[in-house]
Amino acid sequence: MTFIWQYFIHLRYLPPEIITIIISMLPIAELRVSLPLAISSLGLSWWQAYFFSVLGNFIPVYFILRFIGPVSNWLSNHFKLFRKFFAWLFERTRRKLTKNYQLYGLWALALFVAIPLPVTGAWTGALAAWLFGLDWKKSIFFILLGIMLAGVIVTLITTGVLEFLSWLV
Repeated sequence: MTFIWQYFIHLRYLPPEIITIIISMLPIAELRVSLPLAISSLGLSWWQAYFFSVLGNFIPVYFILRFIGPVSNWLSNHFKLFRKFFAWLFERTRRKLTKNYQLYGLWALALFVAIPLPVTGAWTGALAAWLFGLDWKKSIFFILLGIMLAGVIVTLITTGVLEFLSWLV
C-alpha cells in the first residue's frame, strides 16, 4: 500500500483519522478503500477505521441530495459535455435500480449502498435517491444504513484477510 502515498504525498502530514475521512469521501474509493488502508497502513484499530470511514463516506451524501439538481442543471445548460455525461449517468443509475426499487422500496437503496463494489456506494445511492425523487430525509437514513452495512462487510473482509496473512507468515 506504500505506492498510494506517492499520489497522496501531502496527506502524510495529516492525522490518520483525517486521511481516512478524506479518502472515504472520494467517489469510487469511498470506504472500500479507506477502511483497509486505515487498518493496514495508517495504524488505526478496526473500530476507529470503521467510525472515520463511515463518517467520511456519509459527509457527501447530504450535499449530493441537496445540490445535485441545481448543479447538474446549471452545468448541463452551460456545457454540452456535462449534458451528455449527466444523461449517461442518470440513465445508467435508473436502469440499475428501477426494478429493485419497485420491489423493495427504500430498503433497495440501503442494500445497493451496502454492496462494497465500485459504483454501488453512497455517492451513487444519493444520486439514485435524487433521480427517483425520494424524500431526502428518508433517503439519508437508508443511505447511512447502507454505508454502515458496507463498513461491516469491508471491516470483516479486511480483518479476516489480515489475520489470515499473519497466520501464514
